[in-house]
Amino acid sequence: MGGRLSIVATPIGCLEDITLRALRVLREADLILAEDTRHTRTLCSKHGIATPLRSFHAHSGEAKVSATVEELENGAHYALVSDAGTPLVSDPGANLVSRATQAGVTVEAIPGPSAVLAALSVAGLPIRRFVFEGFLAKKGKDRRAALERIADSSSTVVLFESPHRARATLTELEQHIGSERRIALCRELTKVHEQTIRGTAREVQDALPDPLRGEVTLVIEGRTRGDTPREDVDLEALVVRWQSEGLSTKAMAQRLQADFGWKRNEAYQSVLDVLSSAN
Repeated sequence: MGGRLSIVATPIGCLEDITLRALRVLREADLILAEDTRHTRTLCSKHGIATPLRSFHAHSGEAKVSATVEELENGAHYALVSDAGTPLVSDPGANLVSRATQAGVTVEAIPGPSAVLAALSVAGLPIRRFVFEGFLAKKGKDRRAALERIADSSSTVVLFESPHRARATLTELEQHIGSERRIALCRELTKVHEQTIRGTAREVQDALPDPLRGEVTLVIEGRTRGDTPREDVDLEALVVRWQSEGLSTKAMAQRLQADFGWKRNEAYQSVLDVLSSAN
């Protein structure tokens, strides 16, 4: 009988950010496949998990992948983790999952922390539609193509960046997206020194601490393409969220103008209609 491969999301910073199910699965598994065993051992020690660890990362060769799939086919239960967050999101493991599914192994998701979703939740930008670009290429035509995609995207874009390249990336972003579109730079998410800097590319760059430390996630506002029809906007959900953020009716209407290109009177009346229907 085939085995099971559990894709387990682990904390992106605070070690308490892990689900009860994830802890149970990590304890029950025969083996934990870890991107960096030293990093994962710290998590296991924190939560009293004694499951053996095996290194499994982007440089693991074909022989190792084949051997792991064979063990799973023979009934093993393995848990796959990355150093932080949800595996396969800008992390290794896609080849193993593909091979395991082809071999008939049960692959299950144990959801949890994700730097992408954490950054989107605090960015203060429209997130009805978003695109994840991961890490940009360091140079050359691939990097230029990615920057052009971001400039042309009507969806909010999320990307990862290293702290020592963040300033240069913000400079390039300003050149491609202009001086009006908003950006949120999130660093050290869920950690003691968590910080989110919001503004234009220039404003964010000017507000960066020196030196800049910690993992960086950038959230970039999409390009405005004229008015967004009322039927394409979940206005009720937006108003509920904005109320929880303490926005006034006027501020909500201004957000609709800025985010969706609505006229002032239309935006204000739409917010009033939602508020009155809720009472």
